[in-house]
Amino acid sequence: MTRNRFTALAAAAAIATGTLAPLAPAHAGGSVSISIAPGSADAEHAMRAGLGLFAIANGIKNGSITQNGIGNAAGLIQNGAGNLGIVHQEGDGHEGTLTQNGNGNAHGLFQFGKGTTGHVSQSGGQTGATFQFGW
Repeated sequence: MTRNRFTALAAAAAIATGTLAPLAPAHAGGSVSISIAPGSADAEHAMRAGLGLFAIANGIKNGSITQNGIGNAAGLIQNGAGNLGIVHQEGDGHEGTLTQNGNGNAHGLFQFGKGTTGHVSQSGGQTGATFQFGW
């Protein structure tokens, strides 16, 4: 995905979210998930760099689970070399797993608020990030 296309997609999502928010009030137990997968080599390099910077800032070498809250559950399975897996939970009642098979995978699963559920599986050189927000 080109930078302009990615920017346009992000802007469209932001506009749609802002436009629909007054029409659909938040209810207890809701959540929203945004998954990002790079569409070009440049986007993949940028995403890997961002995940790498997050890892460096948090002292992560290959994988990490961080939980700040109550009642969270997380798992990280890595089979292969050169994988980077991050499961980061802020808030209560999250459930998240990340499974990486093969070499050279990189993914960050970031959960915020409360009560989100996310399960990611990668195989062989994939890159991505998932952001979940629950209320």
